[in-house]
Amino acid sequence: MSRQQMERTALLVAALVILALTGLAFWLSYAHLAEVAGQHGLKASPIRQWAWPATLDAFIVGGELLMLRAGLQGRTDWWAITATAVGSVGSIVLNVAGVAGNREAATVPLLDYVVAAVPPTAALLAFGLLMRQIHALADDPTVPQGNTPDAEPSPVVAEVSPTPELEAAPADASPLVVCGEHLDVPPVPPRPRLGTEEARAAIERAWRDGLSIREAARVSTRAASQVQRVYTRLAAEQPIEGQTAIEVDAADAA
Repeated sequence: MSRQQMERTALLVAALVILALTGLAFWLSYAHLAEVAGQHGLKASPIRQWAWPATLDAFIVGGELLMLRAGLQGRTDWWAITATAVGSVGSIVLNVAGVAGNREAATVPLLDYVVAAVPPTAALLAFGLLMRQIHALADDPTVPQGNTPDAEPSPVVAEVSPTPELEAAPADASPLVVCGEHLDVPPVPPRPRLGTEEARAAIERAWRDGLSIREAARVSTRAASQVQRVYTRLAAEQPIEGQTAIEVDAADAA
């Protein structure tokens, strides 16, 4: 058995002992408060006599349960602590105050007050000790919280199939999909750039053949803006028969 398992076992045994002590002390305190209620106006109704201590001890039960829940979550619930403290202090005070009964306070032995105060005080201290151990366990960094790197993977996670990897296309070919299949299409080699004189001659020839600016830019390997300037100059110098520069630009724009 590891050290951590031994600590958990010891904490479990201590929790059971403390819970048993708390239940016993709570019952003794409750019964004495019922007797006090019977001595002060509720003796004629046994049901009301035994129900009256619940108006005080219910704060202790509710507060301790909320404190237990908060301790297991590793946090502090001050409302639960306040309710438990108010109920416990009130129970101790009423248990001690009800010892005298119809007797003179001076004639009551001191031990009677001690006997009356022990059950509620023991219940309060025992539960506080249990809360301290629970908080220490919740704050212990060695206690695993959920999944850890050393923990075994969940069977659901282990059974999930990995996402299939897509096949990379060749570097020298463009992927073409035809009926769900990839076809390798060789890339079109770029047109060699013409020299200055060759490009000018190609643009003039394209202008004489009536090609558009875009087509002339393609055959001359020059920008469309440069071709347009040449077209404008040629149209101004020697326009084609029946065609003006405005008509050429309109045709190119279309």
